[in-house]
Amino acid sequence: MQINKKSKQFIAIIVVVIVGIILGVAILQSEKPKKMQDEHGDHADHAEEKMAGKIDDRPKHGEAGHNHEKDHLPLANNSNVEPHAGHDHAAQAQEIAKGPHGGKLFTEDGYGLEVTIFEQGVPPEFRIYTYQNGKALAPDDSVVSIQLERLGAEPQLFNFAKENDYLKGDAVVEEPHSFKVNITAKRNNKSYQFAYDQVEARVQMSDKQLLLNSIEVLTAGPAKIKTVLNLQGEVKLNADKSVHIVPRVAGVVESVSANAGDKVRKGQVLASISSQVVADMRSDLLAAQKRVDLARSTYVREKQLWEEKISAQQDYLQAQNDLQTAEIEASRMQQKLAAVGATSQGQTRYNIRSPIDGLVTNKQISQGQVISEADSIFEVADLSTVWVEMNIYAKDINTVKAGQKVTVKASAFEAQSLGAIAYVGALVGAQSRTAIGRVVLNNADRTWLPGLPVNVELISEEVSVPLAVSVEGMQTLRDWTVVFGRYGDYFEARPLELGRRDNQYVEVLKGLNVGDEYAAGNSFLIKADIGKAGAAHDH
Repeated sequence: MQINKKSKQFIAIIVVVIVGIILGVAILQSEKPKKMQDEHGDHADHAEEKMAGKIDDRPKHGEAGHNHEKDHLPLANNSNVEPHAGHDHAAQAQEIAKGPHGGKLFTEDGYGLEVTIFEQGVPPEFRIYTYQNGKALAPDDSVVSIQLERLGAEPQLFNFAKENDYLKGDAVVEEPHSFKVNITAKRNNKSYQFAYDQVEARVQMSDKQLLLNSIEVLTAGPAKIKTVLNLQGEVKLNADKSVHIVPRVAGVVESVSANAGDKVRKGQVLASISSQVVADMRSDLLAAQKRVDLARSTYVREKQLWEEKISAQQDYLQAQNDLQTAEIEASRMQQKLAAVGATSQGQTRYNIRSPIDGLVTNKQISQGQVISEADSIFEVADLSTVWVEMNIYAKDINTVKAGQKVTVKASAFEAQSLGAIAYVGALVGAQSRTAIGRVVLNNADRTWLPGLPVNVELISEEVSVPLAVSVEGMQTLRDWTVVFGRYGDYFEARPLELGRRDNQYVEVLKGLNVGDEYAAGNSFLIKADIGKAGAAHDH
């Protein structure tokens, strides 16, 4: 019994020792995290104290290692908390703080400066707000200037004057808002300098990329701008080289040897008719010729008798008069046949011939048809030249002059030809209020068919301009009309103020300089790249 009692005591002691060891280990484990937490807490408290008190140990103005672009960024977003021993904290990305007015906020030694670009209802302008230890300052307590550096341009200086509770820049901030900004501020005889970069509507593209994308780069410079007046017109037959053929005598059509569309030569027989009128003319001519022969023989006889003193002179003179009368009558009958285009040979047959070389454009005759002398049976036209007649509105009459060069373009297919104004009508139509203008156009290859509608471009004026760009380079970006200027490996949008233009060039009044390079052919690819990159409008 005594042994069992001792055994129980020994076991109890061992249990107490084990429990003590377990409790000791548990206490040690709980103390270690607490210590680490306290260390981290001290670290966080140290960082908060440093931020709250705006502790800034970066180099000041005039000190070695001072960097305007980095050391003037807001401490709240731009400084790194110093790491404690044994901890490796990654540096935070530098960002520019945002001010109360939505602008970029810069601070140094408690002095704060907020830059905004305001453009609501006014052209874009710089507005600056100043602070001291987070409290707004009177605008005129600070003297501020800003210098902008743009690609391919001279630096631009902005001075500021008080307006309301801010400082306002003295010039418009031109688009795009893509530049390097250098800010100089002075307050209480202390100077501050800040800087930042802002990129907009810009893309980088190497020479190799330009070659692969077939992007053409041109240089802006002088050009000739042609002021073009566009008129509507129609091709018509040249009335000076078009004839309507009539038979001149009535008759019955015996044969027709030409059809519409046939090419004919001058003197070629187009048709033959049987005409009683022609037959009567030939009979009268034949009778007249017989009378001439009789009168001539009588005259010869009477002349011989008179010379031999056998007959009286009166008989000789009468014979002479009769001969002359017969010859006149025969000549008259010959001229009547010639007048209708008939010869003295044959009986009733009469051939109708083409008076010019040309094309049969109209035929109104068929075999067996009875025709009168006034019927238009053929139309033959020389299509080597045609007329283009156009309507000139009253407001343009003083612009269009005879002799001006024009370009005639077909509206139904690809064709164009050069010509000159040959005639401008002297009257304005009572209904149309337009005058007629006419161009004589060469048509050796017969491209221009009568009846074809055409567009007529008239160069009313040609002027030289000091600066122009190719129409091919023009693009629309947001609400701007731009070209993409080239500056080294960068292309950046340049909004333009434009003047006169034609089909090739546009006059540039503002936005580009002589000698600037810009993208022309395939410039839309640069626009696409800017769209992919996101052309942010950062203020």
